[in-house]
Amino acid sequence: MKQDCDAIGLLCPLPVLRARKRLSALAAGDILVLQTDDPAAIIDVPHFCQEAGHTLLDQQESEGGVMIWQIQKAD
Repeated sequence: MKQDCDAIGLLCPLPVLRARKRLSALAAGDILVLQTDDPAAIIDVPHFCQEAGHTLLDQQESEGGVMIWQIQKAD
Protein backbone atom coordinates (compact mmCIF):
# COMPACT_ATOMS: atom_id res chain seq x y z
CA MET A 1 0.00 0.00 0.00
CA LYS A 2 1.18 3.53 -0.77
CA GLN A 3 0.21 6.63 1.16
CA ASP A 4 0.99 10.25 0.31
CA CYS A 5 2.27 12.77 2.84
CA ASP A 6 2.43 16.45 1.88
CA ALA A 7 5.01 18.33 3.96
CA ILE A 8 5.45 21.21 1.50
CA GLY A 9 5.85 24.51 3.32
CA LEU A 10 7.00 22.87 6.55
CA LEU A 11 10.48 23.49 7.93
CA CYS A 12 12.80 21.22 9.90
CA PRO A 13 11.94 19.17 11.90
CA LEU A 14 8.26 19.13 10.89
CA PRO A 15 8.59 17.12 7.62
CA VAL A 16 10.31 14.27 9.47
CA LEU A 17 7.84 14.44 12.36
CA ARG A 18 4.92 14.26 9.93
CA ALA A 19 6.55 11.32 8.12
CA ARG A 20 7.12 9.50 11.43
CA LYS A 21 3.46 9.95 12.39
CA ARG A 22 2.20 8.71 9.01
CA LEU A 23 4.57 5.73 9.00
CA SER A 24 3.38 4.67 12.45
CA ALA A 25 -0.08 4.09 10.99
CA LEU A 26 1.21 1.94 8.11
CA ALA A 27 1.92 -1.77 8.05
CA ALA A 28 5.45 -3.10 7.65
CA GLY A 29 6.47 -2.99 3.99
CA ASP A 30 4.02 -0.20 3.08
CA ILE A 31 5.39 2.83 1.26
CA LEU A 32 5.07 6.47 2.22
CA VAL A 33 5.47 9.05 -0.55
CA LEU A 34 6.67 12.21 1.19
CA GLN A 35 6.81 15.60 -0.54
CA THR A 36 9.03 18.31 0.93
CA ASP A 37 10.46 21.66 -0.11
CA ASP A 38 12.64 22.30 2.96
CA PRO A 39 16.33 22.31 1.90
CA ALA A 40 17.26 20.60 5.20
CA ALA A 41 15.20 17.54 4.18
CA ILE A 42 18.11 16.43 1.97
CA ILE A 43 19.94 15.62 5.22
CA ASP A 44 17.03 15.00 7.59
CA VAL A 45 14.98 12.42 5.66
CA PRO A 46 17.84 9.96 4.89
CA HIS A 47 19.09 10.31 8.48
CA PHE A 48 15.60 9.64 9.86
CA CYS A 49 15.24 6.54 7.67
CA GLN A 50 18.61 5.18 8.75
CA GLU A 51 17.96 5.81 12.45
CA ALA A 52 14.44 4.36 12.39
CA GLY A 53 15.36 1.37 10.20
CA HIS A 54 13.10 2.37 7.29
CA THR A 55 14.27 1.93 3.69
CA LEU A 56 14.64 4.99 1.51
CA LEU A 57 13.61 3.55 -1.85
CA ASP A 58 13.87 6.67 -3.98
CA GLN A 59 14.30 10.43 -3.93
CA GLN A 60 13.62 12.74 -6.84
CA GLU A 61 13.41 16.48 -7.34
CA SER A 62 10.35 17.61 -9.26
CA GLU A 63 9.59 20.98 -10.79
CA GLY A 64 9.69 23.88 -8.37
CA GLY A 65 12.28 22.30 -6.08
CA VAL A 66 9.89 19.82 -4.45
CA MET A 67 11.60 16.63 -3.30
CA ILE A 68 9.62 13.40 -3.54
CA TRP A 69 10.76 10.62 -1.21
CA GLN A 70 9.60 7.00 -1.20
CA ILE A 71 10.07 5.41 2.20
CA GLN A 72 9.30 1.77 2.94
CA LYS A 73 8.27 1.10 6.51
CA ALA A 74 10.54 -1.23 8.47
CA ASP A 75 9.35 -4.62 9.71
